[in-house]
Amino acid sequence: MTSPETAPYERAPASVAHRVGRSSRAWRTARITPLAEVLAPGRVAATLIRLGVQILLVVCLWRALYANTTSSAGLDREQAVTFAVLAVLTVPLRGLDRNNARDSVILHLYLGTIVFWFLRPVPPARYYLYRALGDQLYGLAWALTGYGGCLALGVLAPPVSAGAGAVCAVSLLLGQSVLYQLTLIVDLLCFWTLRDMGALQILNFLRNLLSGAYAPLWYFPGWFQSLSVLLPFQSTLNTPLSLYIGRIPLSAAPAQLAAQALWVAGLALLSRWLWRKASQRVVSQGG
Repeated sequence: MTSPETAPYERAPASVAHRVGRSSRAWRTARITPLAEVLAPGRVAATLIRLGVQILLVVCLWRALYANTTSSAGLDREQAVTFAVLAVLTVPLRGLDRNNARDSVILHLYLGTIVFWFLRPVPPARYYLYRALGDQLYGLAWALTGYGGCLALGVLAPPVSAGAGAVCAVSLLLGQSVLYQLTLIVDLLCFWTLRDMGALQILNFLRNLLSGAYAPLWYFPGWFQSLSVLLPFQSTLNTPLSLYIGRIPLSAAPAQLAAQALWVAGLALLSRWLWRKASQRVVSQGG
């Protein structure tokens, strides 16, 4: 005898039921961290205050730096302020802290509970992806809300053109994909190192420095910019924001997007290989 909950799946073809079940699991998995954040008003308030204070500080800083000049490194004051504010607004997109939910890779490895990732109906790589998508959607809600507010208040300028805005959105999506792969690779490395806190701290520092989160890369020396081209970090933030403010012209956008896509593909191949090697190191005892 079937229950009302399972009857629709039993009547449906197996392939349809499988897709419905997978979509349901994806949704339940993706909402874990955002739900934990929303149900904790203190963290929501802290995020709101932090973003507000950071935006105020960067606006005051960059306006003060341009007090006696109209252009520097090919950027005028409005471009520099817009770049800095957008960099702050993308902070929630760079991933949430899963330590509160006790679901980080390093914590599971330390406790030995990482084995459950490999015993669930959802493959570990897919589970990791679902969690990241949930984090990104929650961060996107913050970023879009902040963007709309700053735009309405005149804190930042709109994109230089509709085309620049569209290309920036595509570039930002590719940049987030690069960032996801980089974070995943560092997490997977701790299957061999057992601890990755140091690697994560180094990654965060390099990501912020070489992506332009601290300051647009256009202000750095030529050798530094040449070095950053050889690394994937600048494609996570500096490229999309430079397209937005017009520092990178639309004519150069195809080459920039192609470079980002190549980084995504190369890092995805590496992470796929690491997942396969990591699964060979997990041993389930007694079951």
